[in-house]
Amino acid sequence: MHANKGVYAVLLGSGVSRAARIPTGWEITIELVRKVAALQGASCEPDPAGWFLKTTGKEPGYSELLDAVAKTPAERQQLLRTYWEPTEQEREEGAKVPTKAHRAVADLVKLGYVRVILTTNFDRLLEIALQDVGIQATVLSTPDHIDGALPLVHTPCTIVKIHGDYLDTRIRNTPEELAAYPDAFNRLLDRIFDEYGLVITGWSADWDDALRAAMTRAPYRRFSTYWASRGEPSAKAADLIARRGATLIEISDADSFFDTVSEQVKALEEFSRPHPLSTEAAVVTLKRYLSEPKYRIALDDLVSREAENVAAATTVPAFDMNSRDTNGAAILARLKSYEAPSVTLIRMAFVAGQWSEGAQVNPWTKALAKLSLRRAQGGIVIWLDLQRYPATLLLYAFGLGAVATEQWASLHAMFNSAVARENREDKRAVELVPVWALFEQGSDVMKLLPERDRQFTPFQNHLEALLLPLFRPHFPSEDAFHVAFDRLEVMAALSYAIPAVEKGERYWTLPGAYGWRHENRQRIFGEIRTSLQSLGDRSPFVMSGIVGKTALHGLENLTQLEKFVPEFRWR
Repeated sequence: MHANKGVYAVLLGSGVSRAARIPTGWEITIELVRKVAALQGASCEPDPAGWFLKTTGKEPGYSELLDAVAKTPAERQQLLRTYWEPTEQEREEGAKVPTKAHRAVADLVKLGYVRVILTTNFDRLLEIALQDVGIQATVLSTPDHIDGALPLVHTPCTIVKIHGDYLDTRIRNTPEELAAYPDAFNRLLDRIFDEYGLVITGWSADWDDALRAAMTRAPYRRFSTYWASRGEPSAKAADLIARRGATLIEISDADSFFDTVSEQVKALEEFSRPHPLSTEAAVVTLKRYLSEPKYRIALDDLVSREAENVAAATTVPAFDMNSRDTNGAAILARLKSYEAPSVTLIRMAFVAGQWSEGAQVNPWTKALAKLSLRRAQGGIVIWLDLQRYPATLLLYAFGLGAVATEQWASLHAMFNSAVARENREDKRAVELVPVWALFEQGSDVMKLLPERDRQFTPFQNHLEALLLPLFRPHFPSEDAFHVAFDRLEVMAALSYAIPAVEKGERYWTLPGAYGWRHENRQRIFGEIRTSLQSLGDRSPFVMSGIVGKTALHGLENLTQLEKFVPEFRWR
């Protein structure tokens, strides 16, 4: 399913909705027989269907019975609601509401893995589950619906209610009604069974002659069929399994089956990364666009498109902002789910950091601003904070490239790009996006990462482990990479503190791995001091604005940072 997105249709039988305590069409027909018998003052037990046949000479039919106990359409609708719509007590008991299976199928639809759902059920639990994840499905329950519907490929999700919808009296449930379908249904089923793979759950195949016939006459087996069954399938189901060459899957129930399928597909998607060729192609294209000013529009489009891809792949509702599972494993899984779709943008950002100048930085400040937005405003604090993590990845990747080629002006532009906040004033990216600025709960969250609870800078260490394999070829050694990482965080700390230095306010800035890597810190501080003292306001650190407006401001900033390091290191 993961490798064939949108190829598999799902067929759900009454076994899926029975877990929600939804009656089958035949069970409702029998209940209507009891109501007719009560109206006549007769007893129909112990065999209501037999009593009806003996009394009327006909098999019990849903539509005819419904007409006998409720004369107007409004009365019929109100009567039917009691079978499918929950009372307050039933809702509290979890009855007649979407089950785990319905919600798992809705997740698969949301992710694009399922686009067609066939069901023999009359209820609307699937529609409710889909609406809860933002999907408005196209529902086909009558020949008229089918004749007027868009092709399946042009809708995000199509539900084919083979036996009808409970608010329409034309539902099919008697043996005669299930023996043959209208031509419109047969044509649609022929297409689906020919063009799609199938995942079948909760369907016995015993009563639906027309549906079995449609499966049997399908000419090709382009994609696989998977038949999930509790216990041994019936003889008719076994015959269909053999005819379609289906794979039989033994399950305990539909809820656990679809929940497992959904979670495993999500896991494959979560840890899959863009194809190396697509990433390489994007990097090569970026280099060409950076080579000449005439490509400025194409450059903007390229970066904007990739930033949009990352934003779309990392937004709600795919990421639950209300999950109370905030242990280290859950946090690490969330990080990886943000990292996977960001790889191409990260690789591009490093190259851009190396070579972008002037207006070429503008697409990247826009991308940073876009990814810095918190798309959800309500939820658990840690998940809300982590919404900016894709922007953190972008900033560190661009920053490492800029550090490698000393593009301080470009880095300064990234640090100072404005980040909008809901109902609050904008802030500079350097105040919201670097690791130590991400979390309201600070280092307490960082130390939740598995096997990093005793590290000074667990989150930075995680980032280095992620970025080192991507950028190691651009540095003389692994140690040189770590020096570049520390130089980037020192520059972020100095940039963060500029307003406080210029206003003479209390000094506070961003901690980093440079705090405990003494040799790296002394080397970096020495380089900056030497440049400021020897070149003064002509120092590239001053001309770029990254440490302050003047050499004096820069030296004061650096001195304050040196004094601050021991304070935050032991905090």
